[in-house]
Amino acid sequence: MAEDLFASPSSTTATNSYDASSIEVLEGLEPVRRRPGMYIGGTDERALHHLAAEVLDNAMDEAVAGHANRIEVTLEEGNRLTIVDNGRGIPVDPHPRFPDKSALEVILSTLHSGGKFTGKAYATSGGLHGVGISVVNALSSDTVVEVARDRQLYRQRFARGQTLGPLEKVGAAPNRRGTSVAFTPDTEIFGDMLFKPARLHKLVRSKAYLFAGVEIRWRCAPSLISDDTPAEAVFQFPGGLADHLREQVGARECATSDFFAGAQEFPDAQGRVEWAVAWPLWSDGSYSWYCNTIPTPDGGTHEQGLRQALVRGLRGFGELVGQKKAKDLTPDDVLTGSEVMLSVFIRDPQFQSQTKDRLTSPDATALVEKAVRDHFDHYLSDNMERGRALLGYVLERMDERLRRKQEREVKRKTATSARKLRLPGKLTDCAADDPAGTELFIVEGDSAGGSAKQARDRKTQAILPIRGKILNVASATSAKILANQEIADLILAMGCGTRKDCDPSQLRYERIVIMTDADVDGAHIATLLMTFFFQEMPDLVRRGHLYLAQPPLYRLTVGAKSLYARDDAHRAELERTAFKGKKVEVARFKGLGEMNPMQLRETTMDPKTRSMIRITLPQEYEERAGVKDLVDRLMGNNPAHRFAFIQENAARLDEEVIDA
Repeated sequence: MAEDLFASPSSTTATNSYDASSIEVLEGLEPVRRRPGMYIGGTDERALHHLAAEVLDNAMDEAVAGHANRIEVTLEEGNRLTIVDNGRGIPVDPHPRFPDKSALEVILSTLHSGGKFTGKAYATSGGLHGVGISVVNALSSDTVVEVARDRQLYRQRFARGQTLGPLEKVGAAPNRRGTSVAFTPDTEIFGDMLFKPARLHKLVRSKAYLFAGVEIRWRCAPSLISDDTPAEAVFQFPGGLADHLREQVGARECATSDFFAGAQEFPDAQGRVEWAVAWPLWSDGSYSWYCNTIPTPDGGTHEQGLRQALVRGLRGFGELVGQKKAKDLTPDDVLTGSEVMLSVFIRDPQFQSQTKDRLTSPDATALVEKAVRDHFDHYLSDNMERGRALLGYVLERMDERLRRKQEREVKRKTATSARKLRLPGKLTDCAADDPAGTELFIVEGDSAGGSAKQARDRKTQAILPIRGKILNVASATSAKILANQEIADLILAMGCGTRKDCDPSQLRYERIVIMTDADVDGAHIATLLMTFFFQEMPDLVRRGHLYLAQPPLYRLTVGAKSLYARDDAHRAELERTAFKGKKVEVARFKGLGEMNPMQLRETTMDPKTRSMIRITLPQEYEERAGVKDLVDRLMGNNPAHRFAFIQENAARLDEEVIDA
């Protein structure tokens, strides 16, 4: 007889029974506490700061709607954050559907409740689902809301989403209006994680740029600040995004003398678009997208509208001035390396998730393109010299993209004559075809290169001599960088492309070793090379491919025993420990070229006996923007920044030497 596929397994017992009693019904805010990731994206640091953003966004909605012009954000000890606005104040009268509760209590303790569903209270808003403030309440151990309305002050307290008591009428408040929300994130949800003052300060500042009509006051307990974040600040920016971009770009030279910035208001509540774009001659690019003051880091349909407007505008301008190549421009050619800020205000926006990382409203693309395109056409044609300068800059980016694409298509080949023709003339390559285990030593000058060639392991070690101090890419224009022969040789030897087109999987060697003299000039050359790799090939640094060789500065000899010292401190240590007060013969190497190949191999190139420093991004600069700021300050055109850094850090040496 055929087996009955629908028969119950004989092993079923009462312990794994599935009946009506197995079905849980979560009420109130319990779903938020059970599954916080569904509402704020997790329980990490980003999610913690999302709580602050939810409350601040409510205050900003009041400002954008024209009912508030001042917001105060205060971070106190005990991880307590208070956000106050001078808007209308959350309604406190009984709710029609829940007559025994005030509207304030309903909003704080009920999911999907709020005044942003119909558009009657707010034409545009960042809040959409009615879960923001209630989620904050659910995930806070203590929440206090105060509302000043009709010259009266009201207060209500909550804990972990539970109402602790009825709405209190505190007393008269003739000179106050608006809402105050004070909360402490629950350690049961977030553990010992604390708000970061620098991160909150940045959030507050960015909100002030997004709406010129609001003043935001920032305060933080001084004991909580461990960096240069101010304890108090007032932000108000009449120029909006243009002010923000001007500060961000600073003194950097741009392809055009002024920014492309503007705003467009559409009638019948279609929305509002504001933008600011700059094209610095050297930049990794920075892109900030907002919808209804909410940051959308993953961009979305509004970003698409801006990209289309800019590329179509430049193609049209290229046709106008007879530049046929412009028809091949792509949005990436126009925006790569640019500094962009775009803010839209639209009714009923659609986002990819509750955390609103990406805008998906289909109408936003056409709205932004319509707003930006006409202004951009005028920006290009009203000043033909400016338009030609920008077109030339963008076409240069296109040529670079096509060149990098061609480079990526060239696979690593065997050491045939055809392959040699594609490599720099001074490169002495290794024999191995597989990058695994191979090393490229970059040395200064032909003399050092000659010693290194004799000292190397021919199978795995390649040598590339360079001539003197290479170009400082941190303060050079893009055109100057591309025209520099030493840099062109470096890029060609790496084989992995640069900047956005850098593909570490195409790197021709497993390790890139900077090997310069152990003196001041050598350190300067090494610094310029490290700057080059950080600017042009940052992924190589992130992945640990870059190293700094540690050649000796001294040879110490007593009888038949010789040891090598990297610097004066190492020399003193060896004299004190290894030779114990004996008379030591000291020889100082003037450079790598003065070392015989055997000495160079033993001290600096042989994996069994050498030591090297791996160049990585320090933990305190995990975000690339932090490192870039440091490089710009120390390697840029202003020597005062370098002098200040030397004064502050001369006595500190923080290196991790690893055996390699």
